[in-house]
Amino acid sequence: MKRALTLLSFGAVLAFASTQLLAAGNIENGKQKAATCFACHGTDGNAVDPQYPRLAGQYNEYIQQALHEYKTGQRDNAIMKGFVATLSDQDIQDVAAYFSSLPTKLDTLQGHIQGDK
Repeated sequence: MKRALTLLSFGAVLAFASTQLLAAGNIENGKQKAATCFACHGTDGNAVDPQYPRLAGQYNEYIQQALHEYKTGQRDNAIMKGFVATLSDQDIQDVAAYFSSLPTKLDTLQGHIQGDK
């Protein structure tokens, strides 16, 4: 019984901690910080030009990872590296929260995969 209560308490702590991690980004702040992104990715995150990824509805953690990779140079794109250079970790969390909160217009990957005709 004591072990079950310990495991239950541990589970509750993990659930609370993971909720806090997911809540780290502020959507409204992210919208303001993402203003420079709108020219290519669209205000609603659904880029019209196929050379720019649609960010609306994308996984929050994926957006954060991609932005960090542009910042460190793991992803090689001079334009993106310039845009993310001044973003703090909190800024990245906020921008990711904003774009991930938006509804996507992408209903299929047809025509959206590199090399796809």
